[in-house]
Amino acid sequence: MKLSKSTLGLAFAAVALLASCGTPGIPEPPSLELARPVRDLKAERKGNEVHLTWSVPEETEDHQTFRHTGPTRICRGVGSPLRDCGTPVVELPTQKAPNQSGRSRRRNKSQKTTAPQESYTDQLSSSLELQSPTSNLVYALSVFNSYGRSAGLSNQVQVPSAPTLPPPENLSALLAAEGVRLTWNAVAPLREISGVRHEYRVYRRDLATNHDSVAGETEVEGATNPTLTDAGFEWEKTYDYRVTVVTLVEQANGPEQVEGDDSAPVRVIAHDVFPPATPAGLQAVFSGPGQKPFIDLVWAANSEADLAGYDIYRRESGNEQVKINTALVKTPAFRDSSVISGHQYFYSVSAVDARGNESPRSEEASETVPAD
Repeated sequence: MKLSKSTLGLAFAAVALLASCGTPGIPEPPSLELARPVRDLKAERKGNEVHLTWSVPEETEDHQTFRHTGPTRICRGVGSPLRDCGTPVVELPTQKAPNQSGRSRRRNKSQKTTAPQESYTDQLSSSLELQSPTSNLVYALSVFNSYGRSAGLSNQVQVPSAPTLPPPENLSALLAAEGVRLTWNAVAPLREISGVRHEYRVYRRDLATNHDSVAGETEVEGATNPTLTDAGFEWEKTYDYRVTVVTLVEQANGPEQVEGDDSAPVRVIAHDVFPPATPAGLQAVFSGPGQKPFIDLVWAANSEADLAGYDIYRRESGNEQVKINTALVKTPAFRDSSVISGHQYFYSVSAVDARGNESPRSEEASETVPAD
């Protein structure tokens, strides 16, 4: 039997329609609207405060925009990792959803998005610090949706739980040629705890850059009149100094440490008005038979790091000293070729630093040029 062209066309169309329908798939379960757990929780402790920071979740567990936001619970334990939140430290109120449009943010390769940041500061009581002073405080958080459900705890972070000491009082600074001499009142430990010790840490802040450097450290235990001399600064700069007491907890892999609160700062303007030491050991020796006469001078070298050189002074009997070098002498030796037969000369030497501060002149050394 032959089919007409119109009949064949209808048959092909029916086959195409059936092929396009496909087989129904397994239906996806509805979204539970659970926020993805935080994975970048960080903790920093200073004194009796623990500062927590994290990124606010913007997506659900099934990669949808997190719209049904709820409270955030801050969880804390002592020593062991947290299995659940238990009684939270605090429950932070519901935050506004990061993206209320209901659509996920689109990004291209040249764009980067930063999730909103959240923070919380936990105030530690002295009883909590002494509960297990050689252990750690463990923190995590749990983000809930508006239905009171959570996908679980965030990553867990730890800080030492040891008690910190109060900041030192009456910090003072005295600028001298050898450095900045810092003194402060001693701080007494609360009580002796096995495996726990303390040290003072002195910070120096360069006010031009706001950069902090550790100027030095010294033990707390046994120090009745604590002091520290800082020689690591640069002259002609302004600095703020402060002192804090660091608590160190001995652990198998090295001590853990937590800083207490800082003392009130003290400002130092490091203006160098301090000359180098007076040169010593000056000797004058004549030499010249058979040639033009001269007198050689030698002396002990100065050891200052900022030494720029030396000036040479000469006089004859009854006259004032006169500087005879035109430029700073870089080494501890000088030859005076401007001498006359039959004259006696008296010499002294001074040291000059990089900022032009000149030392007192050395003791004189004399030498006579023989008459022809």
